[in-house]
Order: sequence, then structure tokens, then C-alpha cells
Amino acid sequence: MILSNSEHELVPVGEVSLVLGKAYLLSSDDSRQLIKQGTQIKATDRILTGVNGHVHIRFIDHALVSVRPNSQLEIVRYQYNAQKPEQSTIKFYLLEGVTRSVSGAGAKAARERFRLNTPIAAIGVRGTDFVVRATSQTTRALVNQGAIVVAPYSDDCTAAAFGPCASNAVELTDNSLQFIEMDGSGTSTRLIPASLEREPGAMRQEVQLALNSAADTADDTTIAADVYLDNVASQRADERVAATLPDFTPGSALSVQALTNPQLVWGRWADGLGEMEKITLSNNEAKDGRKLTVGNTDYVLYRTEGAWPQVDSGLGLVSFSLNSAQAFYNSSNGIVAMQVNGGSLDIDFEQSLFSTELNLNHIDTGLIDFVANGSISDRGYFNSRSPSQRIAGSVSQDGSEAGYFFQQQLESGSIQGLTLWDNR
Repeated sequence: MILSNSEHELVPVGEVSLVLGKAYLLSSDDSRQLIKQGTQIKATDRILTGVNGHVHIRFIDHALVSVRPNSQLEIVRYQYNAQKPEQSTIKFYLLEGVTRSVSGAGAKAARERFRLNTPIAAIGVRGTDFVVRATSQTTRALVNQGAIVVAPYSDDCTAAAFGPCASNAVELTDNSLQFIEMDGSGTSTRLIPASLEREPGAMRQEVQLALNSAADTADDTTIAADVYLDNVASQRADERVAATLPDFTPGSALSVQALTNPQLVWGRWADGLGEMEKITLSNNEAKDGRKLTVGNTDYVLYRTEGAWPQVDSGLGLVSFSLNSAQAFYNSSNGIVAMQVNGGSLDIDFEQSLFSTELNLNHIDTGLIDFVANGSISDRGYFNSRSPSQRIAGSVSQDGSEAGYFFQQQLESGSIQGLTLWDNR
């Protein structure tokens, strides 16, 4: 079945996975609502962020879009064809501010039908990950992975069209270590070495300026810094956001003496990752008075159990809050600890289903949302597996605690970790 444009506008095409500060959703009927985690996004919706607002959107084809403070982004069209992704049509309009776009299946398969417009330029993709800063008079862009094509509007490159333009276009790749800058005249386009954009001391000063978030405007140096901080040399860091987020990783390692009466405890088979182990005990300490539930070659989750190892009946729908966690990024450069900034875990015991999301962060990966869902057994064990990720966990018999192990393969390296949750 083929939907008309008006019918497409009524169908959710994405969902807000993370929101910080104040952000609003402006719909085609002129209604305005405060954006929350889980807010549904439709075509023709516009995201408006305040001076401290930051929004992450996960689209139906697994694309990710980040909208930074003081920005306006319109979802002009998002028609994703799961059966024939090469027939997808996707268009964004960045009226002002900064946005980062990581392509999903639609843009990857239909690059000639993807477009991000700014007030003065059209941007097409030949890759998957880029950042754009737009004002009414300038457009700046930087590529984390792949390539983009930037061109000024003309008779051969109209705002109404889709895909990359060929006329007066400039291509920017991820290995150039440059960003592209275009001004409102349409005749001045230049590639600027990102490494020459600032002195190291100035970078730190600009980070502090962004954290203060007191000013509604920024000069050219700060604008260029906003993009540079997030992306140069594939670091893809967002220090402004990271500084505002909580971290559920304990500052010091868990000890047996610190345990009061937890029903779920993580044990490790060996020494683990040494000082980076924050919520695990040795296997002998963890299993004292508890029984094994789920685990892998490194960790085991132990649980206090009664005579019959089943979850209590009548628990219904239970929402858990994150208690503590530890997470790691494993790449060719080694293993480093990540921040765990938040998350959600909901279990429907009547339908035997679970869903969860974790918000992770590291300077080498940027903000990552781990999302999973699946089934849970009457013994309280749950798991889910796909070619790129897996999760395995269990819940206490009374439904008051939960924990799980997670792992996900990235384009470069992988992430993994452990969590512990409490019934809200």
C-alpha cells in the first residue's frame, strides 16, 4: 500500500530517545508541546531547542539525529520503505543552529533521495555521519564518516529537490580533517583545516562558554568551535552535553561490606578489568547465599531465591529506575570506561515482555543509545539477541530488582557493560 503525503504526515517516523533542558515540538497544526523522552516524531514536525536544550531522535530506519541548543530542525519528509529501502525519501530543513545526522537504512540505500537543506545550501550524502551549523547567512559542515556534497541554491539546485546537487557543488570527506564553509552570497565556498581553527587553550575556554549557556547568540569563532568540539578527527565528542549528564557508574568499587540486602549481585569469574570494575564482586563473594541466573564467560548475575525459583504472580507492568552500572568501549586502542548517563527498563509480567534503553557516552564514541526488547520467562530471565547486539538479565522474584548484561557492535569497536535496577 502506498500512502499519500498527508497520510505519511500522520504516521510516527521517529521517537525522542534523549532530551536535555527545554525543547519543543511544533506540529503542522500549529500546536506546541514540550518534548519528553518517548515523544513521537512525524513528518512536518519541527524541533525547537532552547539555550540548554538537546534532543536525540531515533528514526524507524535506525537513523539518529541530534539537535543542539538554540536550533530549529524540520522533518520535511520521512518516507521509509522497509521492503524497498532504495525507494525511501528523506528530507530535513535546518532553519538555524546545529544538528548531527547519522544515516539509517533509508539514507544509505537511497542517497539520491536524501537531502538536508539550510537557508542557503543543499546537502546530500555519500556517507553516514556529519554535523551542520546553519544561520541565515552561513552554513558550516564537518564529516565524521563518509562524505557529503554541499552546494548553493540555483536554478540547477533548488530547495524543493532531493539528493545531492551537481552544480557548483563541493564534496567533503571524513579523512580530509577539514570543514566546509559557505556564505550567503553563494559564491564563496571554502575548505578550512579543522586543526587550524583554534588554539588548544581557546577550545577549553569555548567549552566553558557553552556550558554557561547564558548568551542567545555567538560569534563566528564560537560557532565554528561548536562543530569542531563534536567532530574533529572522528572524536565526535560533545563536552557541553557530557558535562550536564549524570553518571550512574559508582566512583569506587562495590565491596562486600557495602552490601545491605541486595537480591541481585554481579560476580566476576576472574579479576575482570581491575580498577574499572565498579559493581562486581569476586565470584565466591557474589554467590554467597544466592543462585546463578544468567551470565557469560566474564560475569554471572546471582539472585536470592526461595524454594521455587519463579517470579511472584500479579506483578503486572513494572517500571525500574537505574541504580548503578558500568560500561566499556573496546577498540583497537584498548578498553576504556564509558559514562552511563541514564536509561529505562519496563517489564510487563502479564505479557511476558521487556523493553530497555541505556544512554552511554565517551569522547571516542559520542552519545550512544542502547535499545533492546524481548521476552521474559516465568523464572524472571530475559534476553534478546541480534547480529549486532545481545542482552541477558534477570529480575528478583518479588519484582523489586533487576539487572542485565549488554553488548553491542559498533562500526569501530564494541561496547558492553552491566546494570542494576530498582523498582520505582
